[in-house]
Amino acid sequence: MIVRDNKDIIGGPREVKGEGWISRRLLLKKDGMGFSFHETIIPAGAKLTLWYKNHLEAVYCVGGNGSIEDLATGEIHPIQDGVLYALNNHDRHILRGGTEDMRLICAFNPPVTGRETHDSDGSYELEEEA
Repeated sequence: MIVRDNKDIIGGPREVKGEGWISRRLLLKKDGMGFSFHETIIPAGAKLTLWYKNHLEAVYCVGGNGSIEDLATGEIHPIQDGVLYALNNHDRHILRGGTEDMRLICAFNPPVTGRETHDSDGSYELEEEA
């Protein structure tokens, strides 16, 4: 059984930050669950162009607001508490923070190792365990 308290992750090596995001990685590849599980904070007003070409991602909003734009279709979907979106086709997208910070719960498949940050096209490279 794995039990983790997010308070123990904040400020430690499982908290990874980039421009416009903070990712708290609760479950990683080495935990052996077949997916990774994160809390991600998107600050109000942030704009991130992302493309998880190597991962599938499901995201559930538990606080705040913003939007996601599907770059293939131009559709923009509002995000607020209770909304889920899934990038089931490695969808290129723009994630925008709204009027308050968004708090998102995310699952990645394949799981991340914990060291990943977004590269120049907005994706995570596949990394092997150290």
